[in-house]
Amino acid sequence: MEASSCRRKKTQFRVHYGVLAKQSSFFRDMQGQPLPADHPTVDGCPVVELPDDVADLEHLLTAVYDSTFLAQIAVPLPVVAALIRLGRKYYFRNLLESAVGRLTFENPSTLEEYDSRLVDGKKYLSTRIVGYPGILYDMLTVARENNVLSALPCAYYRAAHLHKPENLFEGISRPDGTSSSLAPVDQQRCILGREKLIRAQTQEGYTLGWLRAWDTPDCTDPTGCNKWRASMLRKYLDHLTTWAFTPFMTVRTTVCGPCSKHIEQSMVAGRKKIWEDLPSFFDLAPWSELKNQP
Repeated sequence: MEASSCRRKKTQFRVHYGVLAKQSSFFRDMQGQPLPADHPTVDGCPVVELPDDVADLEHLLTAVYDSTFLAQIAVPLPVVAALIRLGRKYYFRNLLESAVGRLTFENPSTLEEYDSRLVDGKKYLSTRIVGYPGILYDMLTVARENNVLSALPCAYYRAAHLHKPENLFEGISRPDGTSSSLAPVDQQRCILGREKLIRAQTQEGYTLGWLRAWDTPDCTDPTGCNKWRASMLRKYLDHLTTWAFTPFMTVRTTVCGPCSKHIEQSMVAGRKKIWEDLPSFFDLAPWSELKNQP
C-alpha cells in the first residue's frame, strides 16, 4: 500500500497493510474492504490518500515500524503531537496513550507528581519530551488543541510562572530560528491567571497566608518572629511573581521553633489548597472534570 499526503505536495510512503492493521482498528477495517477495479495503484500497490501533514505521517510510521523509537527516554514534541493527532484519528490506541502519557507526565494533575518533577524543589526540566526554549508554550498549545485537558492547569501555571509577562505576548525564539508563541486565548488565561494567583497566594488558607499574621501560643520570641514575618511579607509583595507552590524547605526562617513548625504546616496545607483550586485561576473546569479526550 502507498499512502500520500495531499498537503503541499504529494509524498508517497510504501507501507504494509498488515503492519498498520496490527496497531490500528481504522486500517484493520480498511484492509477487509474490497477496492473498485479502477482504484489507483503504484507498482501494483493500492494508493490511499491521507489529508495529513507529511511530517506527522513520517513520525507515525517511524513509531509503527521502529519498535525502539518510543523506548527513548525523551522524544521531540512534534513526535508527541503527531502521535496524539493521528493516533486519535486513525485509532492507534497504544501510540496515542504513549504520547498523551508523555505530555501529562510533564504537566501532571497531582501536587505530588508536580513536586517530583522539580530539581531541588525549584527548577523544572523536561525529561520525557526533548526540552528547548519555548517548550512550555508549545506543550500548552498541543494540550489545548488536542483536548488533553488534565495537562492544562499545570501547563498554564508553568507558562505564567516561568516566563516574564512580556514573553507571553512577544514569544520565545527556538533554537531553529522560529518563534514559540501563545494563541490569544492562552495569553489571556496566563496573564489573568497569574494576577489571580499573585493576589490569592498570600490570602488565608493559601501557601503564604501565614505572612499576614499569626498567633502561635508557644512562640518564644514574639517581637523577633513578628519582625521577621513583616519583613518577609514586604519581600513577597514587592516581587510580583507567583510563589504559589513554594516548598517550605526553600524558605530560610529565622524564627523560633514553634513558629517555624506553624509556617511549615501552613505551607503544606496551603500548597494543597491552591493546587486543588489551580484550574479555576485559569478559567478551567475543576480537576475532576478535566478528562482527556479518548
